[in-house]
Amino acid sequence: MGRPAAVVDLTTEERNELVALTRRRKTAQQIAMRARIVLACAEGLANKDVAARLGVSKQMVTRWRVRFARERLDGIYDEPRPGAPRTITDAKIEEAVVATLEETPKGATHWSTRSMAKRMGLSQSTISRIWRAFELQPHRSDTFKLSKDPLLVPKVRDIVGLYMNPPDHAVVLCLDEKSQIQALNRTQPLLPMRPGKPERRSHDYERNGTTSLFAALDVKTGRVIGELYRRHRAVEFRKFLNVIDATVPADLEVHVVLDNYGTHKAAMIQRWLKKHPRFHMHFTPTYSSWLNQVERWFAGLTEKAIRRGSHYSVRELEDAIRAYLDESNEDPKPFVWTKSADRILASIARAAHATLEAHGADA
Repeated sequence: MGRPAAVVDLTTEERNELVALTRRRKTAQQIAMRARIVLACAEGLANKDVAARLGVSKQMVTRWRVRFARERLDGIYDEPRPGAPRTITDAKIEEAVVATLEETPKGATHWSTRSMAKRMGLSQSTISRIWRAFELQPHRSDTFKLSKDPLLVPKVRDIVGLYMNPPDHAVVLCLDEKSQIQALNRTQPLLPMRPGKPERRSHDYERNGTTSLFAALDVKTGRVIGELYRRHRAVEFRKFLNVIDATVPADLEVHVVLDNYGTHKAAMIQRWLKKHPRFHMHFTPTYSSWLNQVERWFAGLTEKAIRRGSHYSVRELEDAIRAYLDESNEDPKPFVWTKSADRILASIARAAHATLEAHGADA
């Protein structure tokens, strides 16, 4: 039967303190998770049920259940490590963490180790250790955009369903345009790579025109149908659909994943689709280009063939793109989609909830 789990009975004060730790916006995430574990254990749940609810391991639940039963609230926080006695108190560390999370320095958008060290009266190395311990990185900033599409849920389920369970007798294509690709030529010759020195190039460049790449990635095989056009209109999109129609065997249905760009829904495209009933359009939610797998292929094209290139003309740029396309199709490798629609929607819900928590007071 195994050893019985430690019983967690909370006093009113302990429960209030634990709830406060989970609700305080700036609580360190590991401390907040430990508090959630203890609160769930106090409900009488088994360790495996707590682990399933909170998405952590059973071993983690067991560890913090036992720690709390033995040390109460003090057990929530990290144990002192062996070595020389600390000269900085927990209160001082908490003050540094709270200041990092809740304040900004005068005349700047974020803290540096030097500015925070001056603010706290500590050394720069001490601030660095505190930030590493609590995984704080004020110098970093990520971007995000939540979709407001009213059909977000059905669209996500539809597209992920195509990836993970594609229909029989059909081909699934991820289609998009990489528009306004610039033919850039550096103003001075490149200096080639040498032992101990990277390739060097001038920071400025000359513009020699633009082109647009229309591409459709076969989800199953990884092959890409691509065409280059000098303009990016519904007319060019219709031409590309004709290329796809001629390329894909006539006995297969064609499911196309694409975004909500205006040319994709133009009147001439609607007329074309009526004449080609085997084509089925699946539009991604707004601000959700990450759902379209061809975007990952575009990233490889940019990194490997465009960003560091130097092109004297649009024709030279287009030759480089065609060379990459041909090389990619010689040994195609499909992207493996692993995240289910439920996991994606849960992640979006967490981001939305975090946004409301962070700015709910201003709404």
